[in-house]
Amino acid sequence: MIIKVKTLSGRLPRYETDGSAGMDIQAYLKEPVELKPGMRALIPTGLFMEIPSGYEVQIRARSGLAVKYGIGLTNGIGTIDSDYRGEIKISLINWGQESFTVNDGDRIAQMVAAKYEKVSLKKTEKLSETERGRGGFGHTGI
Repeated sequence: MIIKVKTLSGRLPRYETDGSAGMDIQAYLKEPVELKPGMRALIPTGLFMEIPSGYEVQIRARSGLAVKYGIGLTNGIGTIDSDYRGEIKISLINWGQESFTVNDGDRIAQMVAAKYEKVSLKKTEKLSETERGRGGFGHTGI
């Protein structure tokens, strides 16, 4: 599958290793952005994509930023739909205890392309039984 990408910076997302599932996405900034503890910011990437129908691009946090600095995504995982043509922006939050500065070119998130299937929903009054049943939210222990 090929995704067409328009880039303002000349940079494209890329896989950092052969086994990487996600491509790192870089910030496209004229000036650094300081994220103080608890602060959120929408960080531009200078990327615009033409995602094929039947696919989405998932935006995910970078584990190194999360563990080392407490930087994550405000919405957990973001979805870029195939009909969106605007600039890809990353909604970062500083969960950490110290300020964090985002600079132009910093790898701030990763993207994973995923095929999806549209489904139809059917109303029912009864669902099939399973071993798990209604158990959830840690019902099997730690």
